[in-house]
Amino acid sequence: MKEPVPGTADIAHVKEQTARLSVISNTGLVVLKFSVGLAIGSVSIISEAIHSSMDLLAAVIAFFSVRKSAEPPDAGHSYGHGKFEDISGLIEAVLIFIAAVLIIQEAAGKLLTGGTEEQILGSPDLLIAGIAIMALSATANWYVSGRLMKVAKASDSIALESDAWHLRTDVYTSLGVFSGLVLIRLTGITIFDPLFAIGVAIVILKAAYDLTVRSFADLIDHSIPAEDEERIRAIISGHSGDYAGFHDLRTRRSGPEIFIEFHLVVPGEISVTQSHDLADHLESDLALEFPRSHITIHIEPCSNGCTRCGPYCTFYEKNPAFGGSLEKTPPAGE
Repeated sequence: MKEPVPGTADIAHVKEQTARLSVISNTGLVVLKFSVGLAIGSVSIISEAIHSSMDLLAAVIAFFSVRKSAEPPDAGHSYGHGKFEDISGLIEAVLIFIAAVLIIQEAAGKLLTGGTEEQILGSPDLLIAGIAIMALSATANWYVSGRLMKVAKASDSIALESDAWHLRTDVYTSLGVFSGLVLIRLTGITIFDPLFAIGVAIVILKAAYDLTVRSFADLIDHSIPAEDEERIRAIISGHSGDYAGFHDLRTRRSGPEIFIEFHLVVPGEISVTQSHDLADHLESDLALEFPRSHITIHIEPCSNGCTRCGPYCTFYEKNPAFGGSLEKTPPAGE
């Protein structure tokens, strides 16, 4: 079961503060990487600077998207502003693709011309500075990405999770460049520089692809993960003694918000008030597990033996006089 999260206002403040930390961290790293990378002519450090520049732009986009998504529903956005985070995730993925292409282009040019050898080997002190900056970058981004991921998981924020994965990718690529520079320092073989830069680009492309799939799925209202839907069914089934069945469960995500809809079939003889109370109780239980959820329950009377509810029908259990049983085949859409 998910841990309860603080109120919406508290979560919004924490998300904004964490996104701001990412902006500040990336700004410092971009300046340092470009300064040393251009000074010694290291394409791998420059590629890391380009990567961090994209991370900085992504962090800025994430910062504004979490602020916008925290705004309450209004007349023009009755379902809230959660999609701003999904759009942010997609934009960040495009930025990563662009960064990867630029890195590969620069590295391929260095491989063909061999233009880095004289400058890198002629600047041993700056080479050591480059090694130190890569170590600093990996350490800083490991800390910031951990903070981002923690808040992202607590608030179901795809914008912050995307930013966290950007920085976690930067950790691995920084360590790769660090290793390449150390090898150059020990062996004098400068081809390690563009080779590690291309390795950086490949890792970035994989992260961009995964992020694109995730954000696009939310933008087209794909169902939430199967395990979460199964948990929803389990919670509803926990009240099977109070209803006759349920069917047509539908879910979707909008940024950190989850939308849950289903039809609840109740005995025909119970009152509207009793049906309403049952629906309220189910909504409360579901909200404990999915605190950022918006739940719509359609109440309908049991037709005494229909097949709409499939395996979730309790009619025959409560009315053995009717005989027979339903086949345990979920209805369409379940």
